[in-house]
Amino acid sequence: MSLTDWTRLIVLSLLWGGSYLFIEIALVSASPMSIVLGRIVLAALALVAWCRATGVQVTLTGPLILSFLVMGLLNNVIPFNLIAFGQTRITGGVASILNATTPLFTVVVAHLWPGGERATPARIAGVVIGFLGVAVLIGLGNLGELGSEIAGQAAILGAGLSYAFSALYGRRLTSVPPLAAAAGMLTASSLVLTPIVLVVERPFSPLPGPGAMAAIGGLAILSSALAYGIFFRLIASIGSNVMLVTFLMPVSAITAGVVLLGETVEPRHLGGLALIFAGLALVDGRVLRLLRRHAPGT
Repeated sequence: MSLTDWTRLIVLSLLWGGSYLFIEIALVSASPMSIVLGRIVLAALALVAWCRATGVQVTLTGPLILSFLVMGLLNNVIPFNLIAFGQTRITGGVASILNATTPLFTVVVAHLWPGGERATPARIAGVVIGFLGVAVLIGLGNLGELGSEIAGQAAILGAGLSYAFSALYGRRLTSVPPLAAAAGMLTASSLVLTPIVLVVERPFSPLPGPGAMAAIGGLAILSSALAYGIFFRLIASIGSNVMLVTFLMPVSAITAGVVLLGETVEPRHLGGLALIFAGLALVDGRVLRLLRRHAPGT
């Protein structure tokens, strides 16, 4: 991966990492499904307006509309609702650890996917080491909670599996401008989820409070509209490796806490960071290639 790809991956980790905080704030006075609906509808409107303002457009065809629909289900409707539900049952620490299984699912799905990416020993080792790094970084004490709330944990794991499929399916949209791909996906998601929410959420709850509304706005503009523009650029560039972002999300959260809130860096943070970076280096492959090039007898 190039330096530009790594930079985009780090920015994406910041945007998606903030979504967990936004969801926690919104859940105080809004239901999980209404949060998801508000998130994708506002994001879709923002992206459509953005495309019009910048002159980005595509010709809609049957296959393209179908791709938007499937991608919307795999990357928005299914995982967003599972995560919002899961966060009503489990702590953010456990959710972050379980969400870090996404690259593990992605390696398996990519290996089995027709024309997918082969699961090399280095790639598998890198993903496993990165996952362990996330567990250490967040705190191994959270592992004691695993199994205590099966429904919530299963929901987060289900979201990770759905994201893995979306990373592979999303390659069908690499010929579409990233902004248009994100706008099409979120618009399709909105059209699918709106009638479902109108049926399931009856009788309708009062409007969320100002804090929840602001959090939903943050989810829509930052964690969805902007994030998915970057996401589709990365899929075109690095394929399923985009899901390594789930390893970087806890790193971004810890860094933000230290820089913005004056929190203290603990030994587990440093140990977790070392494992995560080692895992990412194995997946990236450049360090291994450099070592082989300079190894004696080569």
